Amino acid sequence: MTTIQDIADKMEISKSTVSKALNDAPDISETLRKQVLETAVALGYTKLRRYKKPVKKVCIIIEKENMLYEEPHHFAYDILIGFRQAAEPAGFEVEIVPVDIQAQRIQQYDVFMLEHDYVGAFAIGFSLNDPWIQDFKTSHTPAVLFDNCIIGNPFTAYVGIDNDEGMELAVSYLAGLGHRNIAYLSGSLGSQILQIRHAAFLHAMHQHGLKTSPATTGCSYYLSECMEKHLPRFLENGTTAIICSQDTLANAALIQCQQLGYQVPDDVSIIGFDDLPIAAYTSPPLTTIRQDRTELGKSGFFALSSLLNGVSISTFLLHAQLIERKSTGKAPVI
Repeated sequence: MTTIQDIADKMEISKSTVSKALNDAPDISETLRKQVLETAVALGYTKLRRYKKPVKKVCIIIEKENMLYEEPHHFAYDILIGFRQAAEPAGFEVEIVPVDIQAQRIQQYDVFMLEHDYVGAFAIGFSLNDPWIQDFKTSHTPAVLFDNCIIGNPFTAYVGIDNDEGMELAVSYLAGLGHRNIAYLSGSLGSQILQIRHAAFLHAMHQHGLKTSPATTGCSYYLSECMEKHLPRFLENGTTAIICSQDTLANAALIQCQQLGYQVPDDVSIIGFDDLPIAAYTSPPLTTIRQDRTELGKSGFFALSSLLNGVSISTFLLHAQLIERKSTGKAPVI
């Protein structure tokens, strides 16, 4: 167990100076304070060992460039509500911490957590190129990641829905309606979850004996490119159903199909993913795969609580659910 004296010995400074730096004393320079924090993290020191506070602090870290969370219609809003509903009655103080790539570059994850006295975090909205994704691979401060899986670090866990199950539900449902030419439309594969959904689509199609090819899959960073490049190609190739990686993409595809003169679902069926609030109010209402975001938030706390209690869980997946609405129908007779 690392002590303040260990840090002092490593840096060759006094124990009292280390203590002041860890407690934000005004007579300690910012440079020295940063050096002490970084040394403390390198030696495995945590504030949890110094204090016996009645309330433990955890945080929900949101990559604000990738994830909206402040309004009820935002994707992460209900996730935050669910986490707090589980954490606060258990005696934890929860703080919401928005970060961007620049903030992650300035300070390592473990150092940030130590500085702010957080005992654990629930991380939402991180993409594969975020600096802290690399930090999570070796960090020692418990972290639960939504829709990101870190291999080999017992201080991290992954929470999400079973995307393989969700994609199987979507493909099985369309196959049952007679669709054989099914396409897949996705945003950029720069996030782990979109890579997982893409692979899950290909696997589900194979399981049902349905063909896939580059002509029936399209992935682009820009929504406009999905609508102008991939969607027309699908329709020209006789696609009768399209599964989209996200509801916002599905809604855009629905509108674009109508503008191109196709009837939804008479000519082409469209399925989304996530069941955002908008899904029930598109025209026609969108069939989609539901993620229960409140339950995902609660699961985030349950996973974090396990890590904090020394139970090194790896993956916590909730069941997916098919929500049938009016954007899907039987395959057209050709």
